[in-house]
Amino acid sequence: MIAVIDYGVGNLFSLCRSLEAVGQTPVVTGDPAVLRRADKLFLPGVGAFADAAEKLRRTGLDRVIREEAAQGKPILGICLGMQLLFEESREFGTWQGLGLLPGKVVPMEGIVPQAYKIPHIGWNGLHFPAGRRHPLLAGVEEGDCVYFVHSFYAAECDDVVIATAEYGAQLTAAVARGNVMGCQFHPEKSGTVGLTILPLTFSAARRSACTRGITTR
Repeated sequence: MIAVIDYGVGNLFSLCRSLEAVGQTPVVTGDPAVLRRADKLFLPGVGAFADAAEKLRRTGLDRVIREEAAQGKPILGICLGMQLLFEESREFGTWQGLGLLPGKVVPMEGIVPQAYKIPHIGWNGLHFPAGRRHPLLAGVEEGDCVYFVHSFYAAECDDVVIATAEYGAQLTAAVARGNVMGCQFHPEKSGTVGLTILPLTFSAARRSACTRGITTR
């Protein structure tokens, strides 16, 4: 069973329709018992980091996600959902994330040239670090375009970056460590490229070099 985590933040409809398009039958739920029974988890998200993190804590879903990650369950965070996987965010303050990946989320302002509009909205090509092609992106070619909507990005996380996108600077586009993966872009809004990525999410976790789960803090 594939579960899409419902914590009151995120465009669940588009993600579910895309999963259905690749032959999956997702269950949208915020029920911890259902999430624990699921084989695979999607963590979507749009909006403010602090609000999303607080909703996860208030519902106890932060603990569920950490525990399931530690058990080796494949998890894919999308957009804000990816950012929540990191240790902290500097989005209008300092906020604690799930701590499943090393690094922090910081503003694009001051990193990208002033001529570039923030938020970054639109299509950009993916680029792969030398010698690091992750199974999640096995069906993606260098330069294939995906759809972004964001004003903040993951930094100080080089060890887990599996793809970047150029927007006046090289920005983190996708990350992975073992069974925990994330896309800053929206695969569910990225046309055929995104539909190539979604079904690879969970076979990628199995084929990754480190599949023993994440140690929680």
